[in-house]
Amino acid sequence: MATFAGGYQVGLHSIRNIGMGLIGTSLTYDASSLFYNPGGASFVNEKFSFSGGLTYLMAYATFQSDNNTYQEHMKNVVNYPFYFYAAYKPIKDLSVGVAVNTPYGLSMSWPDGWKGRYLIQNVTFNAITIQPTVSYKIKDIIGIGAGFVISYGNVNLNKAIPIPVDTVDGSVNIKGNTTKYGFNAGILIHPIKKLNIGIDYRSRIAMAVSGGNAKFTVPSNVSSKFPYNKVDVSLPLPANLDFGVSYEITDKVMVGLDLNYVFWSTYDSLIFNFNTDSSKLPHNMTSSTPRLYKDRLIARLGVQWKINNMVTVRAGGYYDPSPVLTDYMDPMLPSSDETALTCGLSIFPLKGFSIDVSFEYLMGRLRSGTYSPENFAGTYKTAFYMPGFGLTYNF
Repeated sequence: MATFAGGYQVGLHSIRNIGMGLIGTSLTYDASSLFYNPGGASFVNEKFSFSGGLTYLMAYATFQSDNNTYQEHMKNVVNYPFYFYAAYKPIKDLSVGVAVNTPYGLSMSWPDGWKGRYLIQNVTFNAITIQPTVSYKIKDIIGIGAGFVISYGNVNLNKAIPIPVDTVDGSVNIKGNTTKYGFNAGILIHPIKKLNIGIDYRSRIAMAVSGGNAKFTVPSNVSSKFPYNKVDVSLPLPANLDFGVSYEITDKVMVGLDLNYVFWSTYDSLIFNFNTDSSKLPHNMTSSTPRLYKDRLIARLGVQWKINNMVTVRAGGYYDPSPVLTDYMDPMLPSSDETALTCGLSIFPLKGFSIDVSFEYLMGRLRSGTYSPENFAGTYKTAFYMPGFGLTYNF
């Protein structure tokens, strides 16, 4: 349920917000504030707020070798990032609730036998978070809130292994899961009528699988050198610092801006530690393989227009610079600078109840690079198509 666009962070947390370029730090329309900015949840007017939905994410990627003699297309990958939020206000200025969503993940698969199979054949990594949250509003001006984040993650990775004494490749499958913890805290300021300013911080979560299963499939004449193994895998989920501002130009039109700073530099290596002898394994399967991601700032812009009491439309876009250095372009995450265009629509058949739809098109810049530790070079092109559907009920 994920993408490898600007990394393995997924931004599809509310159909309404997707339609507006994925902004949300300063918005207070429904229970999605529990995730985007817990400080804003206490500004939701209704006593109860529920919101849920999912996105149909289609990812495409092409690899072409440096000498243009080889080209490969990633297998079509479809994922389903989802979310559910529920908030309740026992008193006017206090809101409590829970957020469930998929803020991180990775899913991709290259054809069998492709040239990069010793780096990656296919991988699926999912992180599902549950966040109980409390938010309190002070004099209709300032809202503060925080949530405790419980993150469950699982990984399933396959790659080929070269066998020097045989013409047939071996392979390894790594599986494991873990549960780790973090927090989400935010402040929302409503200094004047129609203006909201929000700041939110979501902490780093050190996702580390201990005692995962590593199963080797190799020719029988070398099987004794590749015993069934246990492995520890480490992949951090980066912290985020978000700033947002939104303004209601009229009673029907709102514009908003978000700046999302992602602390990608926490991902400097992908770490494999096998619990038994790994001296016969290729060097890219042992210890750590460098990634050296860099921190990046994402700029997002969105607009919402309430046509009438039954129909609201949205549009937006954003620019997401790649955290991956050119010398560390890896086919597991063929990341490039990306530009996205989004749109959305809500229909209100009943008071407080909306049917929400959105669409996002994310286009990656054609990018050439090399994974220097393995001297694997080429050019990548990526594209993503993401229709979404959700329901919201405030009462």
